[in-house]
Amino acid sequence: MTETLRLSWLVTVRHWKVYRKYFWSNILPTVIELVFYILSLGVGMAAFVKEIDGLSYATFMGPGLAMSAAMFTAFFESSYGFYVRYSMDGVYEAIFTTPLSPREVILGEVIWVSIKGGVMAMAVSLIFIAFGFLDFSVNLLGVGVVGFFVGAGCGSMGLISSSLIKNISQFQTVYALAIAPLFFFSGNLFPIDKMPLAFRSIAHISPLY
Repeated sequence: MTETLRLSWLVTVRHWKVYRKYFWSNILPTVIELVFYILSLGVGMAAFVKEIDGLSYATFMGPGLAMSAAMFTAFFESSYGFYVRYSMDGVYEAIFTTPLSPREVILGEVIWVSIKGGVMAMAVSLIFIAFGFLDFSVNLLGVGVVGFFVGAGCGSMGLISSSLIKNISQFQTVYALAIAPLFFFSGNLFPIDKMPLAFRSIAHISPLY
């Protein structure tokens, strides 16, 4: 088991070395999109939605968007990213000339997207802190741990879908049927406790809830 983890970690390190070469172009879209959410919803909707459970709308929205960032980051990396590395770039063909097996590659992928999910959740929380919507008492380490497990679950969904699709465009269907509903109907943007029972029952199934 120790050797498996060591070899799997090499896959994670490999992905980090590639990722950091294009760090800003990789991370800026997520950060900019989040800022737009804060400005359009957190500031814009705040003019109409004064408080939710004693919190400003932006503060209410913060934790949900942090975990959503972990979800999106992990899913897209393990779906589109994995598929491109597997079918177009020939990355795994090269890796399999080494002592690594498919099991260690998959475990390395899960570790990679889990770490990315945790870090991205922490980064989103820091942005909310910078805007003044969350205070400095937020447990960033706790946010990172939860984001890690969200990344592990959603990253696994991406890997499973990668094994099932026939071409890259089919990820759009997976996103529309699985990932988008998790974002919109998990209580990220509005509370669901006062919604109709049928709606709440569906929302409670969501792992992001």
